[in-house]
Amino acid sequence: MNIKEQVEYLMQGTEYGDQNLKQNMADELAARLLTCQKEGRPLRVYCGFDPRKADLHLGHTVPMRKLRQFQELGHDVTFVIGNYTSLIGDPSDKDILRPQLTHEEVEANSRTYAEQAFRILDEKKTSIRYNAEWLSELSFEELIKLASNFTIQQFLTRDNFKLRWDKGDAIYLHETFYSIMQGYDAFMLKADVQIGGTDQLFNIMTAARKIMTNLGALPNIAIILGILPGTDGVVKMSKSLGNHIPINTDASDMYGKVMSIPDMVMGKFFRLVTRLTPPEIEKVEAGVKSGEMHPRDAKMLLAREIVGSFYGDENAITAEKNFVDTFQKGSIPEDIETLQLSEMLSIIDLLLTAELAKSKSDARRLIEQKGVKFDGMVVEDPTFRVSAAGVLQVGKRHFLKIVK
Repeated sequence: MNIKEQVEYLMQGTEYGDQNLKQNMADELAARLLTCQKEGRPLRVYCGFDPRKADLHLGHTVPMRKLRQFQELGHDVTFVIGNYTSLIGDPSDKDILRPQLTHEEVEANSRTYAEQAFRILDEKKTSIRYNAEWLSELSFEELIKLASNFTIQQFLTRDNFKLRWDKGDAIYLHETFYSIMQGYDAFMLKADVQIGGTDQLFNIMTAARKIMTNLGALPNIAIILGILPGTDGVVKMSKSLGNHIPINTDASDMYGKVMSIPDMVMGKFFRLVTRLTPPEIEKVEAGVKSGEMHPRDAKMLLAREIVGSFYGDENAITAEKNFVDTFQKGSIPEDIETLQLSEMLSIIDLLLTAELAKSKSDARRLIEQKGVKFDGMVVEDPTFRVSAAGVLQVGKRHFLKIVK
């Protein structure tokens, strides 16, 4: 790609809330690319991830996908695990105080982050850094100098702080440190580009650029990405809301969950979590608009593309076949796991043995909600005992062949 094409590709999915600001960032990116080209070096690009939870969902992978795009174009990518910023917790998208984690909790969560990230990133081309490396070394004098770049008013104009202020809720002083710490990350990494969601606009555009300039460095370029909605298509993807698509699942489950999103958010999913280029996405959208492509076919392409990026294209094709067989033809998938039983089990014990329920109460709940079938018949009695071979189905997508 030439510089113009790179900028179009790398700015795909960005949202700044201001068209002039977006154009300024695009212009700065083009200029920095040209400078690096003359210097014979790649861009230094990074994104930070705070390991406040052990598992990630598709929404968490949006900035990782953007990092991968920079990798594909030959730029240096650093994946920063915020094991020090996690001790505070980013207040950017919260209207309440985040609970503070212990060092032990952060360390336990950190172990899984890189492993999950490498489902998208090229491990050989990715540098992993922990920000405790430099943040833990800051002296109180240095922190005072960094803090002198900001006013209390700047923090109180932020939506989440303003809301709490207006409600009379507490805003704690340590919460303001987060932006300063993230800005110092960018300086220490000598970053040309920093990636984040719209909830990071203040941290990147104001804090990081101001701190870098104050410390004599060239300010980084902010690539601010839209927030991926959940499967409801309305609110931000969240595990607590139950509208998330986990990445630690299987190909068929992920495919089915993508197929459940509303048509209206397909464009956002294409731009934020697929490998497709702007011209390819525009072609799909034009086809749907003109009627040449059915929205269902566009969504199947989306599901195949997302699943393929995590589990490989062959598994994505198999997941699609299972989906079509199950939901469009009403049949049982051919390629399902087998469980051999040597004794008769109650349906609850069978669900636990097959790891299709987390606990006995969870198994009872599935049965009460008519979510369990055996050989096509809904199981309504929790004392039902499985004494013969057959097919166990839980929910819409989980099948298990029982053999004696």
